[in-house]
Amino acid sequence: MHDNFYFLKQLSRALAQKLQVPWKLGLKGYEEIPDTSGSPFQLLACFSQSKDELVLGLGKPGEDLYIRALVSNELSGLSFNAEFHRAKRNSINLFEPLIGKEVQGLVQHLNERSFLLCFEDDLDLLFKLHGRQSNLVLFAQNQFVSGFHKRMDQDQALEPEHLDRDLDQSREAWEASEANLRKLFPTLSKEMRKYLLDQDLASHSRDAQWDILQDFLDEIQSPPYYLLPERQPPLLSLLDPHKLALKPEEIQEMQRLEDPLEASSVFIWAFHRRNQLGKEKKEALKILQRKIKQSYNYIDKTLNRLAQLEDSSYNEETANILMANLHQIPDGHNKVELYDFYKEQTREIKLKKDLSPQKNAENYYRKAKNEKIEIETLQKNIERKEKELGAWEKHKQVIEHIEQLKELRKYLKAHGLEKTTASQEADSFPFKRFEYQGFAIWVGKNAKNNDLLTQQYAHKEDLWLHAKDVSGSHVVIKRQSGKVFPHDVIEKAASLAAYYSKRSHDSLCPVIYTPKKFVRKTKDLAPGQVLVDKEEVIMVVPEKF
Repeated sequence: MHDNFYFLKQLSRALAQKLQVPWKLGLKGYEEIPDTSGSPFQLLACFSQSKDELVLGLGKPGEDLYIRALVSNELSGLSFNAEFHRAKRNSINLFEPLIGKEVQGLVQHLNERSFLLCFEDDLDLLFKLHGRQSNLVLFAQNQFVSGFHKRMDQDQALEPEHLDRDLDQSREAWEASEANLRKLFPTLSKEMRKYLLDQDLASHSRDAQWDILQDFLDEIQSPPYYLLPERQPPLLSLLDPHKLALKPEEIQEMQRLEDPLEASSVFIWAFHRRNQLGKEKKEALKILQRKIKQSYNYIDKTLNRLAQLEDSSYNEETANILMANLHQIPDGHNKVELYDFYKEQTREIKLKKDLSPQKNAENYYRKAKNEKIEIETLQKNIERKEKELGAWEKHKQVIEHIEQLKELRKYLKAHGLEKTTASQEADSFPFKRFEYQGFAIWVGKNAKNNDLLTQQYAHKEDLWLHAKDVSGSHVVIKRQSGKVFPHDVIEKAASLAAYYSKRSHDSLCPVIYTPKKFVRKTKDLAPGQVLVDKEEVIMVVPEKF
């Protein structure tokens, strides 16, 4: 009900009193003239910091008033502050013909969700609070000058003197319409009409119906106002919420307010806070759900691979068969048929013809050994992933029950779950960026970009990683003062190095890592090529997270 005519009527009157200017209800309606002996307010600033916000800075000696008008698809409304801190960037001046002009009056349009703030030199600023069609429009001598939302071309045809909606709401009209509430009082909100219908008007006499209606109109045209911040979305009600069909939890922390300017400001803040909480919670849960799904998929995929490896002893058995028949294997052949004493049948074994029979056996033993290493690595990765999965699911449960925006942000920050903002994503940072356990991981994009990362952006104590013996991205883990690089973090970064390399489709990939100070580049090396003086090797599954 914050943008309902009955509330705006009280809001605009209170604003006129605050500005000490005459207030009129309709261009032809009655006029209230407050004490205007003080200095008049002037518009000192008018600017926007976002596509849906306009801020008016009004002032006079010893007093300032900022009107913040929000006109978005989600919310249209006004808030009022004695001070406002303008951003240094992303701020643009608007409606410049009004700057320095004195406020001379305010006109509330009759039965409409709009009012005019009137300035000297016959300049008027229209506050049109029509939900999704809300806008602010500047007029000079009743002619359109410009609108805040340029997309609303229809506002160019508006005529301020014709915005009043003069409705006959007399007793006679009530009788003639056969008590048609919607026709006679279109300004009533959905909640108001429902309240009246709940009074079962039809069961009363026509006189009693009229009396109930008049008592209701008296109630909604004066304070107090009731803010329900726990409702989704929050509600500013002109009726006592206990009279409305609301859930008990929606009335929790109800605030009772007397000043319409304060009520509007508090509502806007409550709506923003609650709406922002919903948005940020939804985004956090979406990210967590994606991580949970990825973890399940990874575990399933890894378990399948593990089952294949554990069921296969082919390489070790082949090596044993070769060693048992070295004297029967001729040199220079790429295959040989030998008796398989495991299966009790003859089978064909592939060979490398440039290797001796013993070297071929050693080759199969090495493959068998690598399979055992892969099995151990996969088992460790499954344990790690199951641990991560448990943590994601725990975070999800906690976040689902958080009801305060401040608490949500604190929790996300404490557990490294903050989402990178769009502005951060769109900045000019040249590398892919990841974060794990609070450590920043940077990944090069191509050969020249790898050189830029390693030669200019990496500190000598940062940890440098690269897939072994193949081309791929340089990866750097940024050092944190006083901290060692945890094994889990190295493993994660190594998985990225493997993923962004020619070994990305291998089941297991060796990755070298070393402090950046042991990585150097000479003039004869091609872009992306470096020399590594000292290294360690870790076996990982190529994986992006």
